[in-house]
Amino acid sequence: MSYYLNTWHLQQACRAINSGGVIAYPTEAVWGLGCHPADERAIERVLALKQRPWQKGLVVVAASLSQLDDWLLPLSSQDEAQVRASWPGPVSWVLPCRDEVSPLLRGTHSSLAVRISDHPLVSALCQQVGPLVSTSANPAGAEPARTALKVRQYFADDLDYLLPGVLGGRRQPSEIRTLDGTRLR
Repeated sequence: MSYYLNTWHLQQACRAINSGGVIAYPTEAVWGLGCHPADERAIERVLALKQRPWQKGLVVVAASLSQLDDWLLPLSSQDEAQVRASWPGPVSWVLPCRDEVSPLLRGTHSSLAVRISDHPLVSALCQQVGPLVSTSANPAGAEPARTALKVRQYFADDLDYLLPGVLGGRRQPSEIRTLDGTRLR
């Protein structure tokens, strides 16, 4: 599968995120909605678009574990090794987060779901703007979008940018794990 990286489109997506916008972008298995994880108004827009209760929390995706240093508490060497063994890739980990992480991101939990993506566009985007909120592009209860057309059908003109690209070829959205070995999805 070819991943053509168009720098103009990447710059437009970065501009939208850095301006407080919400974008749609292809991920490993489905289209995602994203924004800057420190921008509470943008996060509120994502939650409203998805009709998702804030209490559930969201996933934050990054290009490297070091990009998550401001969000997460330090891990033991054993836990870090376990997490790194699955990254980059389609596994989101629920990890202990700093107290100052917004409840809009972590929900009612003292942890945050995070992932280091192996999708070239997601990785390039995170290298440019830092970590991103990453949640499936669909209203609650609807099937996640697997095409840009479906994203447009769901959200019409409510997005600030749609980053063109192809999905990563995986059939299922990312798996969610906890450090004790529990798989949440």
